[in-house]
Amino acid sequence: MIEQAQHIYEQLVAWRREFHAYPELGFRETRTAARVAEILTGLGYRVRSGVGRTGVVAERGEGHPIIAVRADMDALPIQEANDVPYASQVPGVMHACGHDAHTAIALGVAKLLADDSFPGTIRLLFQPAEEIADEEGLSGAPRMIQDGAMEGVDAVLSLHVAPQVRTGDVVLEAGPASAGVDTFYATILGRGGHGAYPHRAVDPIYIAGYVILALHSTVSRRLDPTVPAVVSIGSIHGGQADNVIPDRVELTGTIRYMKPEVQGQIHAEIERALQIARALGGDYDLRLEIGYPPMVNDAQIIDLLQKVTIDLLGEGHIQPPHPGMGAEDFGYFSALAPGAMLDLGCRIEGDDRFAHNPRFDIDERCLPVGAAILAEAALRLLRGEK
Repeated sequence: MIEQAQHIYEQLVAWRREFHAYPELGFRETRTAARVAEILTGLGYRVRSGVGRTGVVAERGEGHPIIAVRADMDALPIQEANDVPYASQVPGVMHACGHDAHTAIALGVAKLLADDSFPGTIRLLFQPAEEIADEEGLSGAPRMIQDGAMEGVDAVLSLHVAPQVRTGDVVLEAGPASAGVDTFYATILGRGGHGAYPHRAVDPIYIAGYVILALHSTVSRRLDPTVPAVVSIGSIHGGQADNVIPDRVELTGTIRYMKPEVQGQIHAEIERALQIARALGGDYDLRLEIGYPPMVNDAQIIDLLQKVTIDLLGEGHIQPPHPGMGAEDFGYFSALAPGAMLDLGCRIEGDDRFAHNPRFDIDERCLPVGAAILAEAALRLLRGEK
């Protein structure tokens, strides 16, 4: 399989660079989706477009097992700083998280399996909007699920490029592999007044200072220190003039957790922290937006991916996990069927290119490696191999 993938290296690179040059934001991936559907139709797959608004589902084969391979397609609102022939042609939009590579790799899986004989069904999920949520707070994964993308699926595979990992290596981790994420929107309410007469006002900026300290102590003083969690404040807005005490201060922030029970604890502690506003004469409003669940990698699928990696690449190409609190909506898929996501090394040696950065880029030699691993793993699952 790795030899077959190397034979389509130039095609993989061409696809990736095409998607990179014409990035689209979440739920706007119309050009990308149309191109994906065109390629898949040409490969002989049954294609359904408009899944989860702008997603694409493609199938080949019949019956069970149904093995799904997922790739996300959306870009980020970032102005690219790279001076390369395939740089973004869309002002202020860039593939800065590798979804162009994910899309090309999944198309590579489709091509590698297009002429293969196997029992069951291979289903390819090209997902919109991994990076954002819509007006109802839903990202592309649950939207695709609502449209039947996971019906009957027996296992689901995915990958994410990893710019901190050596090209040609992978990272595999069973169990919780990325964090659940929620967002909080809080308003501290006071009573505005003249800055020269603070005793006649209820200063929400003063109150916010205590609330912020309480929020930042949630993890260090209210939660079990052995359980990963994060509460970070991302924005503070209040006041417009130096001599005016405003009537409100707005805070927004992110919540990250690995265990579902910790989610409820953090929500309760945020509420408790904001109650300080009432003790100091003010009030508050709080809105919690529920986001992605934790992504949990199935141990048996991870074991299979490990065997596939060793068989295709040889010993020494599996790196230990790098703990972190990033979030991924693949967890919606892996909650419905045994699944796993691997991290695919794409590091450009001697030049750090971090995700969500204007200079993000990849070593494209990772593309056939990712396509081969996913295609071989899917094929073994289709044939009932462990």
